[in-house]
Amino acid sequence: MVDWSTSAFVFAGQGSQIVGMGKTIADSFPAARDTFLAADQALGFELSTLCFEGPEATLNNTFNAQPALYVFGIAALRALRSLHGDAVPGFSAGHSFGEVTALVAADALSFEDGLKLVRERGRVMKMAGDIIPGAMAAILGLDVDILRGVCEQACAQTSGVLVIANDNCPGQIVVSGDVETLNVGMTLAKAAGAKRILKLAVSIASHSPLMQPAADSFAAILASVEFVTPEIPVYANVTTDPLGDINIIRQELALQLTHTVLWTESVRRMIDDGARRFIEFGPKDVLTGLIKRIDTNVAVQSLNNARAIQDFV
Repeated sequence: MVDWSTSAFVFAGQGSQIVGMGKTIADSFPAARDTFLAADQALGFELSTLCFEGPEATLNNTFNAQPALYVFGIAALRALRSLHGDAVPGFSAGHSFGEVTALVAADALSFEDGLKLVRERGRVMKMAGDIIPGAMAAILGLDVDILRGVCEQACAQTSGVLVIANDNCPGQIVVSGDVETLNVGMTLAKAAGAKRILKLAVSIASHSPLMQPAADSFAAILASVEFVTPEIPVYANVTTDPLGDINIIRQELALQLTHTVLWTESVRRMIDDGARRFIEFGPKDVLTGLIKRIDTNVAVQSLNNARAIQDFV
């Protein structure tokens, strides 16, 4: 018997996409298949085909990856609920744009409005990146406070921008900024003892001040979307607080574009509040891996294919 009250549903962010995502779930669960079809109709093109068959380069485009992962998350959730109608967790969160997925899962806005938001979010981010190109890198093996100092040193040398974009888990942090300052920061991080540095294949500086034009545009879009109070506590990336007030939700989603994703703190906050099992809705098991590194005492499970959902207990 699942104790849903101590379970947390977590929804993947960009980078979890993979060709073939959702196909076995759509083939096995009518509720999931209908979700993909509804997205195809709303978008005016076959997102489902892009998810199931690729091409990979098109799927990886931010403009497509975010809605693809969003639809996957809701489809997988609906598949689970077709077997477990009582699957209402005590906690939820989404990594980066996955926060929109979590809010839809918590009935804070409609599926159609959530799809519109993630599509528009990708669009305004790409536009901001075209205006002010940026870069990102994953830094492994450095403490967050040390890396924050590295960012400050790099900014002092170039008068540019470099900030912590994602505090994913102890020892895995992503930094974001302009190209020159990022390159300086990577050199400084290596000198500070980073075990590994991976420059990401992106041309935008997500979760940094360089995304301010995108945040301004997205705030205007958010103002036109109808939200209601979530039925499930959704823990915010920016503040780590449960989102309740509708105006705070709008502020959070706009701020998220320019502020750090505090995933480590969000997970710890849910654990402190009573979460004991984390269930990931994403094509891979990215969040499952991060949560294991944040706290080894909690249970984790990834529902990334039909068999995982069918065997869920």
